[in-house]
Amino acid sequence: MPRKVMLIGLDCAEPSLVLERWRDELPTLSGLMERGSYGRLTSVIPPITVPAWSCMMSSKTPGDLGVYGFRNRSDHTYDGGFIAMSDAIREPRLWDLVTRAGGSSVVLSVPGTFPPRPLNGVMVSCFLTPSLESKYTYPASLREEIEGVVGEYIFDTKDFRTHDKDYLLDQVYEMTDRRFQLAEHLAETKPWTFFAMVEMGPDRMHHGFWKYMDPGHRKHEPGNRYEHAILDYHRHVDGLIAGLLEHADEDTVVFIVSDHGAKRLDGGIRINEWLRREGLLATLAEPKGLSSLRDVGVDWSKTTAWGEGGYYARVFLNVEGREPEGVIPQDEYESVRDDLARRIAEIPDDAGNPIPTKAYKPEDLYGEPKGVAPDLIVVFGDLLWRSVGTIGGDEGIQTLENDTGPDDANHAQDGLYIVAGPGVEPRGHADAHLLDIAPTVLEILGIDELGRMRGESLLPQLTAR
Repeated sequence: MPRKVMLIGLDCAEPSLVLERWRDELPTLSGLMERGSYGRLTSVIPPITVPAWSCMMSSKTPGDLGVYGFRNRSDHTYDGGFIAMSDAIREPRLWDLVTRAGGSSVVLSVPGTFPPRPLNGVMVSCFLTPSLESKYTYPASLREEIEGVVGEYIFDTKDFRTHDKDYLLDQVYEMTDRRFQLAEHLAETKPWTFFAMVEMGPDRMHHGFWKYMDPGHRKHEPGNRYEHAILDYHRHVDGLIAGLLEHADEDTVVFIVSDHGAKRLDGGIRINEWLRREGLLATLAEPKGLSSLRDVGVDWSKTTAWGEGGYYARVFLNVEGREPEGVIPQDEYESVRDDLARRIAEIPDDAGNPIPTKAYKPEDLYGEPKGVAPDLIVVFGDLLWRSVGTIGGDEGIQTLENDTGPDDANHAQDGLYIVAGPGVEPRGHADAHLLDIAPTVLEILGIDELGRMRGESLLPQLTAR
């Protein structure tokens, strides 16, 4: 293999901040930009951590993977579901292909790696790891080595949707410092052709502190004490990346990537409350205050559709012969789905103004989606609004509070990439797609698997003089 690749993932890193607004504040990243190529990295739909990182590492869509979020339907019953752990990803990812080609990998905290699977190299699993008591390393003996290097390894912050911002800051910095400390140790002491790590800190900072930074946020307070918290964190990470890059030799091509970006969160659309008020969702009991569907139960014999909260809405139809108590005749499925998509897209904001909502059909996004895909994938207000699953209470369809705790930001469709190293010409700005990363890495490493990829290698344009 002629070269090595070091891929540093920054979950939720926002291109308008890193590539533009704060470029001069981040000497390590700006130096890589000057020496190579960089730009926006259009994510998959939905642009969320699970499944986006696995899509990037396999160059497959969510439909190819059959994974549409953290929680997924496993069948067409009303309560069959699974959490998308590593065993849900059946397509080979970069380290699997490197192993097949005879190379070795270091994989550190890449989402979608718990429980860890065997590879030629070492793996430390991701933010979905339940606890330090779990089997979170491959090989198992690596666990004692990690304890000797960083003490208690931190997979994720304990609660990033909290009102205690000082507590959140302490957690994020401690998590990030230990991750990079371990990254440097592994990069220095383990053989690797491919090194991949993901830091969750940018995502937690954006969700926790965006309103303090962004004057356009409806809850922004000028001059607040956390106004520079996100910038200060980015400066800190930039310095940590500089330390890690000291372990990348002259044969190493370096990638900085994010799975999606971030933007302010204006509010939430209570999809199930809207369906209830439209007569499309019937409950077994009248909600007493703010409730979930689980609290009150669903009368499936009178329900046409239901949804789930999250960064986007997954809307499911109750179809005869498909769901146990389906009510929509098979021959009316498409007309009902089209009508529902149109009506959802017309839901306004809290002032009655239209918002640019899109309700996608999974087959239009993915061709033939695997698993049990939502009937509609709904992106509210160009991701300035999120989906909230609650029903009842005094609130209307729109809410300015997140049902899972305080949250300042939603995900944005575009992440970012920066690539520099031997053979990479200083091309400057050039946008790309998340699915292009894996084939580019493989071509750099001389691994002939590009025919399996959805994306296309960027290498020809990166190396052209």
